[in-house]
Amino acid sequence: MFDYLIVGAGFAGATIAERLAAHANRKVLICDRRPHIGGNAYDHYDEAGILVHKYGPHIFHTNSRDVYEYLSRFTEWRPYQHRVLACVDGQLLPIPINLDTVNRMYGTSYTSFELEAFFQSVAEPISEVRTSEDVIVGRVGRELYEKFFRNYTRKQWGLDPSELDACVTARVPVRTNRDDRYFTDTYQVMPLHGYTRMFERMLSHPNIKILLNADYRDVKSMIPHAEVIFTGPIDEYFDYRFGRLPYRSLEFKFETFNVAVAQPGPVINYPNENAYTRVTEFKYLTGQEHAKTTLVYEYARAEGDPYYPVPQPQNALLYKQYQELAAVTPGVHFLGRLGTYKYYNMDQVVAQALTLYSRLTGIARREAVASVA
Repeated sequence: MFDYLIVGAGFAGATIAERLAAHANRKVLICDRRPHIGGNAYDHYDEAGILVHKYGPHIFHTNSRDVYEYLSRFTEWRPYQHRVLACVDGQLLPIPINLDTVNRMYGTSYTSFELEAFFQSVAEPISEVRTSEDVIVGRVGRELYEKFFRNYTRKQWGLDPSELDACVTARVPVRTNRDDRYFTDTYQVMPLHGYTRMFERMLSHPNIKILLNADYRDVKSMIPHAEVIFTGPIDEYFDYRFGRLPYRSLEFKFETFNVAVAQPGPVINYPNENAYTRVTEFKYLTGQEHAKTTLVYEYARAEGDPYYPVPQPQNALLYKQYQELAAVTPGVHFLGRLGTYKYYNMDQVVAQALTLYSRLTGIARREAVASVA
């Protein structure tokens, strides 16, 4: 008899499983329909011996000391500050847009103060910011929006930015200095030996049993358990009672080259006519030294594994119906990006799992995180 059946072995499932097993001495069974732990953060060595992220690049960054210190129990870290270039008008320019982006694009020599004045001169007045288009044109104007954001967003989401909630492009800042880091969080690191090694350590407690290649519907009817923590799609759990929640999916194509370095930065975005949205070279992320290098090309898809909840008002209303149903379903707790139909970064998923653990056990959040066992 298990105290908890946890569905999904990604960040959400692994964090709550580890805390329940190691800190609360609960018996936990964690199952996943995939053949590996780690969820979308799973990494492995390809045929060339290069460490790659099977489901696209996963860059760890957080401002939460609690989350950083918690995960530090299971991995050493490699300092890493992520940088992205965008292929625009035949140039590779820093994104987020900053002082160098504009000066190189237009051949200008603005100072930071002059760039702010330039943005103000081209920005379109928006009385109420509602969409992703509003966010960008209201900050940097129509031309930069068209060149850097519109087509990229249309490829990524299958929708025009004017059809998407403001949160999509609001995640990407605009800077008037030369800071070309994609993130500015306090902690910007990568697991020294990879994410999978970290997950192996998180799930190594003797109170945790793991079933892979296992559908929870089969597991729940075969193996006795008291409660369920579900990190899969909430609409799937309820057999799509109110209809399917829409997601965007991704397809990945990997290619290995007989050179040490193939592109001038970790990630290059393609907000243009290319079918793929971005290309990642993993050795920048991992710090691995190797004579060859592997890149992954990302293609956004309408069908496939669910990756990104689609942020539109009608989808929020549909999710609310499932949320209300979940609230009156005893013994089941929903967690993570798919379980709560919200785009979370990895650190936010860990924080959400730690909060759920605190609620389930009645242990204060800080105590729950600080205690080793």
